[in-house]
Amino acid sequence: MKYIWHGHSCFEIICNNNRMIIDPFITGNPLSTTDITEISVDAILITHAHEDHVGDAARIAKQNNAPIICIVELANYFEEEGLETIGMNLGGTYRLPFASIKMTPALHSSSYKGKELGVAAGFVIDDGTSRFYHAGDTALFSDMELIGPVDIACLPIGDHFTMGIEDAAHATHFISSQYYIPMHYNTFPLIQADPELFKLKCSPKKVMIPKIGEIYHVN
Repeated sequence: MKYIWHGHSCFEIICNNNRMIIDPFITGNPLSTTDITEISVDAILITHAHEDHVGDAARIAKQNNAPIICIVELANYFEEEGLETIGMNLGGTYRLPFASIKMTPALHSSSYKGKELGVAAGFVIDDGTSRFYHAGDTALFSDMELIGPVDIACLPIGDHFTMGIEDAAHATHFISSQYYIPMHYNTFPLIQADPELFKLKCSPKKVMIPKIGEIYHVN
C-alpha cells in the first residue's frame, strides 16, 4: 500500500493498480497542489458531510465513474443526485476487490448544505498487507483503543473543530500503530498547528509528517 497526502484530511490510497481517495477537498483547499482533472480513482470515501470533506467528491465520482462510500444518509443524498453510492454504517465492512473498508466511530457533527446527514466516521482500509486508519474529524475517545493494530493512523491535530495536539498525542496511547500522521491542520487560520510539536509530544512513538503531493510507502 502507498499513500499521498493532498492537504487537510485528503489522502489518496494506492493498492497495487487500484486507487481510492478519502475526503477529496481539493478545489478551495489552499494547501492542495493537485489538478483535479488528473485524479484517477476506483472509489471515493467520505468521513462526514462537512464541505471541507465532501469537497470534490461528486465531480471526481462523475469523471471516474467511481462509487462514493460513506455513511448511509449521505449516500442517499448523493444517490438522489444520480451518483453511484455505497452506504455504510458504523462497525460495518465493505469489501472491494482490492481492499476492505471498515467504518469506525468518530465524535463530530455531520451536515451538508443545511441538512443533517448521518454521523461522522473514520475508516480502516486493509489490503491484506497493510492497514491504514483515517480517524476523520473527531474528538478524543477511549474506545479508539479497539481500532488497532494498524500500520498508519492519521489523526487530526488542528483543534477548535477536532482534537488538538495534546489530545491527538494522547490518542496514540489508545491506538496501536507503527506510524502516526497528523492531518486537518494549517488549512485555515482557526486550525493552525505545529506538526513538529505533535511529533515531539508523541516521542518515542514514530510520527511521519508527509509532504503534500508526494507518494509514500506504508511499509
